[in-house]
Amino acid sequence: MSFWRKIAGLAARNLDEAECDVCPPGLPGEDPAFSTAVTALGAKLAKADGNARSSEYAAFSEVFQADAGSEGNVRRLYQLARQTTRGFESYARRLEKRYRGCPQLLEDVLDGLFFVATSDGVVTGDELAYLERVSALFGQSPLVFRRVKVTHLGHEPGDPYAVLGVAHDAADGDLHAAWKLLLSHAHPDRARARGLPDAYVEVAEAKAAGINAAYDAALRERRALQPQDAA
Repeated sequence: MSFWRKIAGLAARNLDEAECDVCPPGLPGEDPAFSTAVTALGAKLAKADGNARSSEYAAFSEVFQADAGSEGNVRRLYQLARQTTRGFESYARRLEKRYRGCPQLLEDVLDGLFFVATSDGVVTGDELAYLERVSALFGQSPLVFRRVKVTHLGHEPGDPYAVLGVAHDAADGDLHAAWKLLLSHAHPDRARARGLPDAYVEVAEAKAAGINAAYDAALRERRALQPQDAA
C-alpha cells in the first residue's frame, strides 16, 4: 500500500479541494489537497539549503510512494515547487487545518520530511530551521519536534532527556519517575551500604549529580515552554 493510499484511509473524508494556482492538472492521491501539500513541502525542503538535488527526489519518492498512475503528476508538481522555498508555510498551514484531528498523520509527514533532509548525509541549519517551522505550523510542541529530530539525528551533547532515558515529550509524571528511579540506583548511600571503596562512592556522587542536573534542566526547559499568563 502506498503512502498516499494509507494516508487516505486515516484522513478525514469529504473535504473541499485546496486552492492552488500553480498545481498541474490531475493531482495524485485520493486526497488531492494532501498530496499537493506534501509534495510541495518535500520539494521546497530540498531547496532550503539552496541546492535541490536529484537524490532528494529519490528519497522523497521512497518514503512518499505514489500510486503508479500518479507518479508523473507527483514528479511534475515536485519539479515546479522546488524552484523556490516561498509558499511552504501556506502548505503547512493547509495540512494543519485539514488534519489537526490526526496528529499522528502530521507526525508521519514530519518524519518523511526528515528522511528527505538526511538523504544526502548532511542536514544543514537552513533545512533544520525549515523542518522546525513546519512542525510549529503543524501545531506540534517543541518537545515533539525534538523527539522526532532525535529519532533521525540522535541526541545533542548534554541533552538532559538522553541522560534520563525518556522521550522529549514524555509526560511530567514519567519524567519524574525516570529521575527518581535513576537516582535511587545511583545514590551514593547504596555504594556505601555495599561497602565499596571511596572511589566508587565518588563516582556514584558524580552520577547522582548528573542525574539531578539533567532533571533540573528538563524542568527549566518545560517551564520556559509554558505559555506565560498575561500581565
